[in-house]
Amino acid sequence: MLRLTLEKFGRRLLVGAIATVAGSVPFVIAGTKVGAQDVIKIGLSAPLTGPFAENGKQMIAAAKLFVEQNGTTVAGSQVQLIIRDDGGAPDQAKRIAQEFVVNEKVAVLAGYNPTPTALAVAPFDTQARIPEIVVGAVASIITARWPYIVRTMYAQSQVTVPMAQWAAKNGIKRYSPGLDAEKAFIDEFTADGGEIVEAVRVPLQNPDYAPYLQRARDAKPDALFVWVPGGLAAALMRQYAERGLNKSGIRLIGVGDITDDAVLNQAGDSMLGVTTSMQYSAAHPSPMNKAFVEGFKSASNGTRPDHIGVAVYDALDLIYAAIKKTGGDTNGDALIAAMKGMAWESPRGPVSIDPETRETVQDVYIRRVERVNGELYNVEFDVAQKSHARAVEFRRGRSEGDSR
Repeated sequence: MLRLTLEKFGRRLLVGAIATVAGSVPFVIAGTKVGAQDVIKIGLSAPLTGPFAENGKQMIAAAKLFVEQNGTTVAGSQVQLIIRDDGGAPDQAKRIAQEFVVNEKVAVLAGYNPTPTALAVAPFDTQARIPEIVVGAVASIITARWPYIVRTMYAQSQVTVPMAQWAAKNGIKRYSPGLDAEKAFIDEFTADGGEIVEAVRVPLQNPDYAPYLQRARDAKPDALFVWVPGGLAAALMRQYAERGLNKSGIRLIGVGDITDDAVLNQAGDSMLGVTTSMQYSAAHPSPMNKAFVEGFKSASNGTRPDHIGVAVYDALDLIYAAIKKTGGDTNGDALIAAMKGMAWESPRGPVSIDPETRETVQDVYIRRVERVNGELYNVEFDVAQKSHARAVEFRRGRSEGDSR
């Protein structure tokens, strides 16, 4: 059975969430007995409130879809998925992780968006020897520093370096740019002969991007590279259009958070032509992804999956597969060992877990916002095949002017 504990989760959203799985998946509210058989608990920490709540909605919908499709029995044991709201706050995420481990006796921790939440929990799960599956945090140091973390998202450099390489190869020579994205882009772009006009850092809690956008416009670069966390991208993109940068001749490029699939249609035609790099697009043309998108929409009242949604879906796939591989042994070291080297087909394409770094090995796509069947999509037109580090090889693709 699926057990959900939802703290600070709006009543309206909770009712919708229960309705999503009732009728197809046995559903147990916290406090209900779950039976005498062995139970394996997974603690999912998600930002259901606060500035990253849109990411939290993706996490909930992906988890519900996965359980609906795959059931709640693994290796002869019952699985309980316990979901709690960390608000995207490090202190709250740490407290919830401690409650998961000490009170709930979970076998696996999962979630953690943005990066500070994952870093806050990492020392505790390492001491407890509990796997932490990261689905939102992207700082490169996470897996390198903490041995019980496995990431089904991406390291920031994974999706940033391909964008810098593409920009350098497609006529962008002067550019105005988390610190990981800035460093990865600058290092790769300048190595390929590009010139950095100016690098501007904007406080995450600052909703007014206008002064920074004006500085970029005044610098007259060939392109403006932008990265902000996905949950904060809407305000930036709105102000980008309001200040007329979309008509200034300065091309907008960046990491895919700025054209998040979940909210892309709300941004309107000012997004047309924006080019980004990301490990997933709802427009990815595989049969598996098409089925995933339809299932996700059904589980989320019509919202598309984005890079967070697919990371959660794959995290649960990885956890289930690891439990099967260990025959139900939930010892933390056994589960981590089982996850290393594991490979499977994801809605984003073929993926695997690097046995040395515990990062996801995956393709990174270069996408352009286009209108398809009346809606805006991130349409893939090039792909970089890469592992967890900086080595990138463009396997196939079309020129910048070619349109699908």
